[in-house]
Amino acid sequence: DYIVVGAGSAGCVLANRLSEDPDCRVLLLEAGGRDWNPFIHMPAGLAQLVRFQSLNWNYSTEPEPALTDRRLYWPRGRVLGGSSSINAMCYIRGHHTDYDDWRDAGNPGWSFADVLPYFKRAEDQQRGASAFHGVGGPLAVSDLQYVNDLSRVFIQAAEQAEFCRNLDFNGPVQRGFGLYQVTQRNGRRCSSARAYLRPAMQRPNLKVHTGALACRVLVEHGRAVGVEYRRHGRKHRVRAEREVLLSGGAINSPHLLMLSGIGPARVLEQAGVQVVHELPGVGTNLQDHLDVMTLTRCLQPVTYDHLNELAVGLRYFLFHEGIGTSNIAEAGGFLVSRRSRRDRPDIQMHF
Repeated sequence: DYIVVGAGSAGCVLANRLSEDPDCRVLLLEAGGRDWNPFIHMPAGLAQLVRFQSLNWNYSTEPEPALTDRRLYWPRGRVLGGSSSINAMCYIRGHHTDYDDWRDAGNPGWSFADVLPYFKRAEDQQRGASAFHGVGGPLAVSDLQYVNDLSRVFIQAAEQAEFCRNLDFNGPVQRGFGLYQVTQRNGRRCSSARAYLRPAMQRPNLKVHTGALACRVLVEHGRAVGVEYRRHGRKHRVRAEREVLLSGGAINSPHLLMLSGIGPARVLEQAGVQVVHELPGVGTNLQDHLDVMTLTRCLQPVTYDHLNELAVGLRYFLFHEGIGTSNIAEAGGFLVSRRSRRDRPDIQMHF
């Protein structure tokens, strides 16, 4: 009935929710493999995941003229759970007015008041239920089990500089400095695959194919009817009785559309792709924020550069505690610059 392309943050949710109906047959296609690598589930293991090329699309941007034509590294998850299996697990919903702007742009039902109940429904908040948080949902949200002393000093420094302390970036106010909450349960990463896909894997109406690279969407009479994909060196075609759902991410979804002949006609023709449906917006309008990294030499042996990695790993895998539960980016803040057009943070910091 349904074909879901991409088992990332969104695809795992779709597969779970659609297969709740036993009368719906769902096929989930994922180009990457299973999330068996132990460093995926160990939060501090994210520092090691860069080494595993099989878990990451390893994209680079086009040369950036404003950055002396540098190409910037852009990791994207290529594994069950997608980028939720390789990211830093910081749980940040976004500012309330972001959603209100979506509503004001002509999208009723997308204001913050409209989407908040769904955030609460999805959440299993360690701190308990409140006006902004829910319990009992599939996605675990918790405070960090381990926090480096430097992270606490960073927050104290922000307070001394007269910035406010914020205990909950997803509460009534986002502005301020504090510790991030993380998508973890009992010191383990809670990816979309663990939260949504794993509980559904035994359903007879859900099939999950890993190592399945979607090549194009099959279109007949203006309607998407199936997907052509490559798996184990062979091409396969599968048809959907109801819908084809693309959840390949900000890069792969528009790429797949253009491979299928859906996109700007000029670009498709230059690439030798037959135009099936001209849709100028495909592959354009991508916006992402820059992350400017700065380094400071520390004179005391309190940073993570001085770790005994073997001891950290043993303690984590035996007891699920200690430094291995850290997401590395433990503290941060949201600031309003002079360029902000209203009282909405436009700078994020992490430490």
